[in-house]
Amino acid sequence: MNPRPPATPELAPVHPGGARIEPAAGDWTALDFDAPRRTSDTPAAPAALRLWLARHWLRIALGLAAAGTVAALAVWRQPLSEWVWPETRLQRLREQAGQALSEGRLSSPDGRGARELYEAALALDPDRSDARAGLARTGEVALQQARQAIDGSHFEFARQRIDLARDLAVPRARVEPLAQLLRQRQAVHAGLDRMIVAAAAAREQGRLDGAPDAALPLYLRVLELQPQRNDALEGRDDTLADLLQQARQALEGGELVRGAQGIARVQEADPGHADLPDSLTLLESRLERRRAEAAQALRRNKPDAALAGYRDLLAVRPDDGAAREGLLAVAGVHAERSERLAADFRFADAEQELALAREVAPTAPAVTLARQHLDRARESRKRFDQETPLRRRQSLQRLLTEAAAAEQRGDLLTPLGDSAYDKLRAAQAIAPADPAVRAAAARLLPAAKRCFERELGGNRLSRAGECLDARRALEGGGGAVREASARLAQRWIGVGSERLGAGELHAARAALQAARSLDGNAPGLAELAARVQAAGAASN
Repeated sequence: MNPRPPATPELAPVHPGGARIEPAAGDWTALDFDAPRRTSDTPAAPAALRLWLARHWLRIALGLAAAGTVAALAVWRQPLSEWVWPETRLQRLREQAGQALSEGRLSSPDGRGARELYEAALALDPDRSDARAGLARTGEVALQQARQAIDGSHFEFARQRIDLARDLAVPRARVEPLAQLLRQRQAVHAGLDRMIVAAAAAREQGRLDGAPDAALPLYLRVLELQPQRNDALEGRDDTLADLLQQARQALEGGELVRGAQGIARVQEADPGHADLPDSLTLLESRLERRRAEAAQALRRNKPDAALAGYRDLLAVRPDDGAAREGLLAVAGVHAERSERLAADFRFADAEQELALAREVAPTAPAVTLARQHLDRARESRKRFDQETPLRRRQSLQRLLTEAAAAEQRGDLLTPLGDSAYDKLRAAQAIAPADPAVRAAAARLLPAAKRCFERELGGNRLSRAGECLDARRALEGGGGAVREASARLAQRWIGVGSERLGAGELHAARAALQAARSLDGNAPGLAELAARVQAAGAASN
């Protein structure tokens, strides 16, 4: 076995001139001589370089990346947005927009017009000047197409293209002359002089509105094309004055809806017409009168007249709260009639009244209660028909006893079905000529009068109203009942004024409605209504 060769002494790098080389501290270019020393027959530099690269590859990679980024930015100098957004998508939008522009598709609801495509490109990259330039070219083409359309008498298309040019911010100095040219060509094409003559003839014939060849539509068409044409302005004003005169005549004749429609038409055509304020004042006074008439008809137990009045009010003022409450009251009258007829076992008449109530206000609570009362009456009649004469006599005596008990409690008219009046009516259905039944009826009317005076004196106005209803049902709507209604209405007006002064708007409105239902012409009613209306407007 050969002897082991002697160890090679460590060698430090030596300068060709003989001086020793020491690596500078922190110098990443210096070689690492702590690696295993080469042997005399192995080249030292390649091995040391590989070892050094293995240890320092990360720092080398980061340095090269930073240098590459700086070089790229220095060379390309492209917008940052092109690095963020894919260039292919923007390029595709620009190409599609250019194609649409070349084909004359300037705008399209499906988003494939030149305008929409360029705007989409701007949305992706607001800094793209080429997309803005494309929109400007689209506006220019729109003006060109508008001029061609005007020359070809395609006026609606020309108007659309002018509007598009405005939307794309084409300078006003270039758009407005073309718009003026369009109006002039339309005027010539439409034959405005002939339209003026036709409008004047229609006005002379009394055909003011309601048809395309009537006076007002013709004048409005001329003014649409030539807004400053004097003969059209004068003709329109005269026609509107005629319409207002007709509307006032309709209001004076009680045709509330037709008069209101005429005034509304004038207000639409010219809100500043000189005769309009007086007509509006007249309309409001007629609305208030119709409201009072409907309430009075309801108070006099004439629901059909009240219904017509309230429906007229709602046709003119759909948000009229008093009219809506009036409809509920009308439905309540029919429902109450249905209940009383059911108590008399007059089921066909009761069904008819219930149908009328349902037609007016199908969801009103009074309608539901009347339906239930009718069903119970039918069941009661079925049991009554099965009774013997002795049991019928016992039933009659029971009803009279219950009527007397209700009278003692003060339940003259309410609660429905259990009041003294309802029990008496049921007894009358069994034996209308019975002396005891007649005596009960004669006794009930004075009790109703005493009830009214007692409750009114105690300022229990709702109970007084129930007693008054009993009086009206028993003695009709004579002068004594009307006088009592007026007295109760005055009390409600006083309550409404007091509640309004306390800031209780809802209670004041309820008191106003109660007074109006009792006496639509009561002194102070109109003043309270105006105050309630003003307070309601201020609270909104």
